Amino acid sequence: MNAEVRTIEVDAATAEALHAHAAARGISVGELVAELVAFVDAQVPPDDREIAELDRQWEAIEAGQPTVPHEQVARWLETWGTPAFKPWRER
Repeated sequence: MNAEVRTIEVDAATAEALHAHAAARGISVGELVAELVAFVDAQVPPDDREIAELDRQWEAIEAGQPTVPHEQVARWLETWGTPAFKPWRER
């Protein structure tokens, strides 16, 4: 690959973090940054229907509709990837 190489400036803490993450994955900092850019580019912003549904859910919460306590959700999340996992509605 004969891509043009450019230098960018980042603060020391960011540079150290990039080097550490790249080393942990066994890739270069340039490869890590390229993956990060590809990931960001692939993100799809929510559409109007998704935003409307989130607004509807928030309005219901503000109107006093019951919610699930954090502790119950946390316990359920801890079952992910284990034999004890059940979909939320089947728990």
